[in-house]
Amino acid sequence: MTQNTAEFLSLKLKLPEQGHGTMGHSLVFVEGIQSIRQAIIILLATEPGERVMRPDYGCDLNRLVFSPNDDTTAGLAIYYVRSSIERWEPRIEIMHLDATRGINAPEQLVIDLTYRVKISGEVDEMKLAVNLSGDV
Repeated sequence: MTQNTAEFLSLKLKLPEQGHGTMGHSLVFVEGIQSIRQAIIILLATEPGERVMRPDYGCDLNRLVFSPNDDTTAGLAIYYVRSSIERWEPRIEIMHLDATRGINAPEQLVIDLTYRVKISGEVDEMKLAVNLSGDV
């Protein structure tokens, strides 16, 4: 990895699960594709308006809670995710994005994302389940 690649991918901090490190907590550096994965999860889990100094940051997936789990809701989820990623995560290119009803949990909308890191060419995929029933 070149210096420019390292700067582009950056380093982020991760707080691991309890039971690791002093008093159950320690900080771990994540880098490269794991840093980008973590940034995407944070972006999609953040509701717009939640960050005081950056009120537009986030994704509108929360608007879908209590919506029927149908093609319209899936289309809106795809739109919300694509719009957020294209605006806030310039390090990646979306290769595939889809949303379908959960097989074993019909109240869940499963978002399937495959992306490529622009600078390194690495490909990663992730699935995110959105519970439409409002239960946490």
